[in-house]
Amino acid sequence: MKIIVTGSLGNIGKPLTEILVAQGYDVTVVSSDRNKQAAIEALGASAAIGSIADVDFLLTTFRDADAVYAMIPLSFTEPDLGDYLRRMARNYVQALKAAKTKRIVVMNGWVADLVKTENVESAFKGLEASITLIRPGSFYTNFYQSIDLIKGKGLMGKLLTLRYSGLWALLTGKTGLLMGNYGGDDRIVFVSPKDIADAVAEELVLMPGQNTIRYVGSEELTCNEAARIIGTAINKPWLKWVLLTDKAMMQGLKMAKVPQKLAETLVEMQTVMHSGKPLENFHRNQPKMGKVKLSAFAKEFAQVYQQK
Repeated sequence: MKIIVTGSLGNIGKPLTEILVAQGYDVTVVSSDRNKQAAIEALGASAAIGSIADVDFLLTTFRDADAVYAMIPLSFTEPDLGDYLRRMARNYVQALKAAKTKRIVVMNGWVADLVKTENVESAFKGLEASITLIRPGSFYTNFYQSIDLIKGKGLMGKLLTLRYSGLWALLTGKTGLLMGNYGGDDRIVFVSPKDIADAVAEELVLMPGQNTIRYVGSEELTCNEAARIIGTAINKPWLKWVLLTDKAMMQGLKMAKVPQKLAETLVEMQTVMHSGKPLENFHRNQPKMGKVKLSAFAKEFAQVYQQK
């Protein structure tokens, strides 16, 4: 069985490739980075070097494949995230249709169907294929993007500590926090990329008679519970997750010089998470939780945190 894995050797792509190769499948990994070719081949897979923006490249890669794992990497350099996602989805659909691929597993997110800008799932529904939409919760690896905020260094770090944790926290060196327009006691499903890879590997070798949706999660926690787990691992057990208003979040993104449309999308995504609707959908589908708990990831996070 020939399987195509997109997403290079990323957080999902690498463990997914390792699983599929170990199971004896003929795996080709798509990467835009030629420097990744040796690493891909070292895992026992073939490398297809090119861009998902190139439809001809995708068609050539997908031809004769039995199954394709299709993911669109988020780009925070694109000024209009929605336009970028729709363009990449159209490229996939055009290539998959021409290649007559029969089994397709599409990566999305657990809020994607609730956020108009991010919802590209409908683009795949017209294909004559067995399609499974993967909707994972909030990635554990997203915490890496907040390392500077968690460290609380510099004048900005001190100001944020003073504002959200108080003078005593500042005087005692208890700096650092997490923040967003979801947080606090909001309940969130967090997920390990390793558990996502397990789920995708299972789905790729199946052939459901109808299109399906699979939610994937590893652990359900409040944001403050998650913050304490991460904080304990880095010797900051006081770490908390501040819930901002949508307006405050937008102001923060503007200060960080995030393009307007991208900032609006990020705020909308977090607003939806704060609403609790993604959690309702997750429970309605009753998925089995994965194996990797946040406490295990926190140990990996702590190593990276200390190196920064």
